[in-house]
Amino acid sequence: MSYKTGLGRVIGPGSAKTGAKDWFSGRVLSVALVPLMLLFLCLVAPLIGQDYDTVVAGFANPFTALVTILCILVAFRHLADGLHEVIIDYVHSRGLLIILLAGTRLGCYFLGAAGAFSVAKIAFIG
Repeated sequence: MSYKTGLGRVIGPGSAKTGAKDWFSGRVLSVALVPLMLLFLCLVAPLIGQDYDTVVAGFANPFTALVTILCILVAFRHLADGLHEVIIDYVHSRGLLIILLAGTRLGCYFLGAAGAFSVAKIAFIG
């Protein structure tokens, strides 16, 4: 038994087919960023202005490194999704749209991976 109307069954999930998933993903990432940023600030703020050895020792703590890596990855994913929405809304040329969507998504993923790799390198190698 379906509670959808006849029109709802014909139209389906809409033209983009991912609206609810994208909306929910954005909310989950936003909610996840709040405690991650607070933890990140509490763990990394005392390291600002310290010497190199103190900073490396701070990131050698697995909890600090893990929180920092998660914060970087979630923040860049959230940035990529936000830029995607802005580009979709304001760019109307099909060719430029595809280039900008691919470029911003790849750029955000690359920068997130580079940041996570940098923190992991400091945490594991020093």
